[in-house]
Amino acid sequence: MIVNRSVPSAVVIPVLGYDDVARASDWVCNAFGFTERLRIGDHRAQLVFGDGAVILTARDPADTSTHSVHVRVEDAGRHHERASESGARILHPPTDYPYGERQYTAEDIGGHRWTFSQSIADIDPASWGATSINI
Repeated sequence: MIVNRSVPSAVVIPVLGYDDVARASDWVCNAFGFTERLRIGDHRAQLVFGDGAVILTARDPADTSTHSVHVRVEDAGRHHERASESGARILHPPTDYPYGERQYTAEDIGGHRWTFSQSIADIDPASWGATSINI
């Protein structure tokens, strides 16, 4: 797997939605001992704890979900094919992003959202607007 400075190294990463990401990040770090790794504007933060990670994201007012799961995979295209063949509802097809990731999002049989992400390049987070805190 390619190492990409734009994403935490953890393989499975919970993604939690908040109304105020900065406030939530400060609270989670203070209360639970996480360290902020990256801040992306006012809508996203990556936190780490040991070899684990969590992503905090701005809650979409049109979306009632408060969480999803982010999973790093070797080949997002092949993984997407498997998920599609198994009946996963594909919400977003595999797409390449400027932060060096190819991702797709699916919904499982319980209505839970999963984003599967393949690192395709090592990208400096500052090049796409993130503020590195602890890399």
